[in-house]
Amino acid sequence: MAERATIALRPPLLWGALAVLAAGLLGVQVSSHLATARISAPDIAALDNVILFYSVLPRAAVALIAGAALGLSGLLLQRVLRNPLAEPSTLGVAAGAQLAMAAATLYAPVLMENAREGVALAGGITAVALILALTWRRGLEPVSVVLAGMMVALTATAASAALILANGEYMFSLFIWGGGALAQQSWGPTIDITMRLVLAAIAAVLLLRPLTILGLDDANARSLGVALHGTRLLVIAIAVWLATTVTAEVGVIGFVGLAAPALAHLSGARSPREKLIAAPLIGAILLWLADGLVQLFAGGGGERVPTGAATALLGGPLLLWLLPRLRMFEWPAINARQQISRRTHRPFILIAALALCTLAIAGIALAIGRDPAGWSLATGDLFADLLPWRAPRVVIAAVAGMMLAAAGTILQRVTGNPLASPEILGVGTGAGVGLAAVLFLFAAPDLGTQLAGSAIGAIAVLAAMLVIAGRSGFGPERLLLAGVAMGALCSAVLTAIIATGNMQAFSLLRWLSGSTNQATPEQAWFAVLATVVLLAPLPLMARWLEILPLGSTTTHALGLPARGSQIALTLAAGLLTATASLFVGPLSFIGLIAPHLARLIGLVRVLPHLAGAILIGAALMILSDWLSRMAAFPYQLPLGLFASLLGGPYLVWLLGRGHSQN
Repeated sequence: MAERATIALRPPLLWGALAVLAAGLLGVQVSSHLATARISAPDIAALDNVILFYSVLPRAAVALIAGAALGLSGLLLQRVLRNPLAEPSTLGVAAGAQLAMAAATLYAPVLMENAREGVALAGGITAVALILALTWRRGLEPVSVVLAGMMVALTATAASAALILANGEYMFSLFIWGGGALAQQSWGPTIDITMRLVLAAIAAVLLLRPLTILGLDDANARSLGVALHGTRLLVIAIAVWLATTVTAEVGVIGFVGLAAPALAHLSGARSPREKLIAAPLIGAILLWLADGLVQLFAGGGGERVPTGAATALLGGPLLLWLLPRLRMFEWPAINARQQISRRTHRPFILIAALALCTLAIAGIALAIGRDPAGWSLATGDLFADLLPWRAPRVVIAAVAGMMLAAAGTILQRVTGNPLASPEILGVGTGAGVGLAAVLFLFAAPDLGTQLAGSAIGAIAVLAAMLVIAGRSGFGPERLLLAGVAMGALCSAVLTAIIATGNMQAFSLLRWLSGSTNQATPEQAWFAVLATVVLLAPLPLMARWLEILPLGSTTTHALGLPARGSQIALTLAAGLLTATASLFVGPLSFIGLIAPHLARLIGLVRVLPHLAGAILIGAALMILSDWLSRMAAFPYQLPLGLFASLLGGPYLVWLLGRGHSQN
């Protein structure tokens, strides 16, 4: 009994110690300002007092209040969705709010001046509404919700990056602010967030009984008299309102909403009442401590990493640590009801038709365009003049689509998961971290050096995913969520680097949006050569791709070295993804949809499936590149962003295929 009491006391003591540490960091800052004021001239002392009372103390207060608000928001979302991975970051709420505010800053600055919170709320509500629409038929299945949230968040982030790139340094400060900068100049944000936190807390207490019942399954909740849909939407609205308020005031703070409820549970809080107390307190301590550490390591040169990015750096490892401990898969598996694809008896005729279709799309992209007078067909000398500008983009788009489609096919067959793809497993953002390392280590890295860095980052992430899957016994769903976690971690690293605002930051921001506006013939030839080298060995691996999805028992019975073949295929997928991502960024979803489209038209066996997916990927990326040039003429949209807008609806359809659970 005494031992049990000791264990029960450990979490409160730990959180108390962390709170004392955060208070100590604040105390050091306050003491420094007071000491400076005592020994300085009157004017300098007055200025130092202003900084203390209108910057240092409000910053500590807003960290506490914002952390508590995010902790409560995350708890409400997790409870009402019965999903321990739901929180403002994973559900795309923060990214939607940031995109809405970026668009309003450009096109409706009056709204940002007078109704900033309303703009943020509209963006957050839109993101959540889209996610609910995507996953409602699946009964808000946790994996589907998180994947839909990831899709919305990635697309919104890429769109924000495109707006920032299009408007230069005028918008770059918004990206730094969007990283979660807690620097304050008044007590206004603290007061605003506090008022909303109090109202949300009162509403949560009044809804305590429905929140308790919503933890049960839907049938039991209805039998106990809860208005299921109305209550669920009301609680979601409260949580989103609270999260978007924080985003509007201090920017995007990642993963506090995920960590606080999870750590409250691990600290011994079991009932909803206990968690309503513990989660906001833990959220406040986490953000207060994180901000204190950011200021401690900033030194005299000022902060180079926003607090929100620093908290997100902790969120990815936390999510990876939580995955083996989560009990969240009572729903049917996401790939449990796959439809049997029809099989074509003449795959080579179909592949030839796909090749002709791809060539036709390439011809359209090279010859048809817009000019100030309208649409035009380039022929003769005009075609020859435009070819050096259009051809490199078309070639890079085609080979990038080929490589991403091949990588997606490999990953879906190796993992046995129809939603596995380079984008969803975080491989693309891992390539970005490798690229960032090269940009900082070398003054002017050439294309080969950049490719090497991207490849190392992509392969490291993919290898980590497979190690996690092998050692922890993850099923396909948990492997996807581990990929989401790794992607979030890599994205946080990129956000922290971009927030520095130097030349490498602008290069990474351009890469993140997937822009190919500056493609050169040399880059096109390099991409073609890399594609030939990387795709050539894949036919030799066809037997592995045929056998591995059958399971470990069959693999061993047929004499296939499972580990060696998985390592080789992982290496191939990582290299393909890294090379493609180097040219078109981490976001396209071509690696997800091309293998599915190839299977749906009847290409089921490995080699025809792979060839069909490669051709479909090339066609989709060429089409995306052409539309990105034509849609907003004379402006050019980033290729990666436009491809994601084409690929996103397919993921919508795939997530919506499940039968109703309500």
